[in-house]
Amino acid sequence: MSRLKTLYNDEIVDAMIKKFGYKNIMEVPKLDKIVINMGVGEAKDNAKLLESAVKDMETITGQKAVLTKAKKSVANFKIREGMAIGCKTTLRGEKMYEFLDRLVNLALPRVRDFRGVNANAFDGRGNYSLGIKEQLIFPEIEYDKVDKVRGMDIIFVTTAKTDEEARELLRLFNMPFAK
Repeated sequence: MSRLKTLYNDEIVDAMIKKFGYKNIMEVPKLDKIVINMGVGEAKDNAKLLESAVKDMETITGQKAVLTKAKKSVANFKIREGMAIGCKTTLRGEKMYEFLDRLVNLALPRVRDFRGVNANAFDGRGNYSLGIKEQLIFPEIEYDKVDKVRGMDIIFVTTAKTDEEARELLRLFNMPFAK
């Protein structure tokens, strides 16, 4: 069992109950899943770019990535409906906590001029979105083998009802929010 999973079960639950005054332990919000999405717009011209993006994502997450296809045709972008234009993966359970641990303790501190992540990127329902500009911050990615620097979106889906509860939950997981 990962360190964060055991941390959640003990210290985080106690801290959340103390701060928000929950009557029942089942009311305490928890991390439901982490969705990682990588849009590869250049894939419409070169299919090899999408393959390398999928390979990078699978290396980072340790889980198979799924191709995402265009829902609509857009003439200006030269995209047809059904074209593969990105990849995503959803992490749950043990892999989710392991990824969160690596993101917070290894990857984010490697970002140049890092002052913390935006504390206001919540959606109003307790979910948090984080954009990363380059996949090179993850230690699993070898700099020499990268063909192109790509960014990704990371969405933390929680069972929290409000943004304040979700912010506190992620703060207790050591998410480095900017002051």
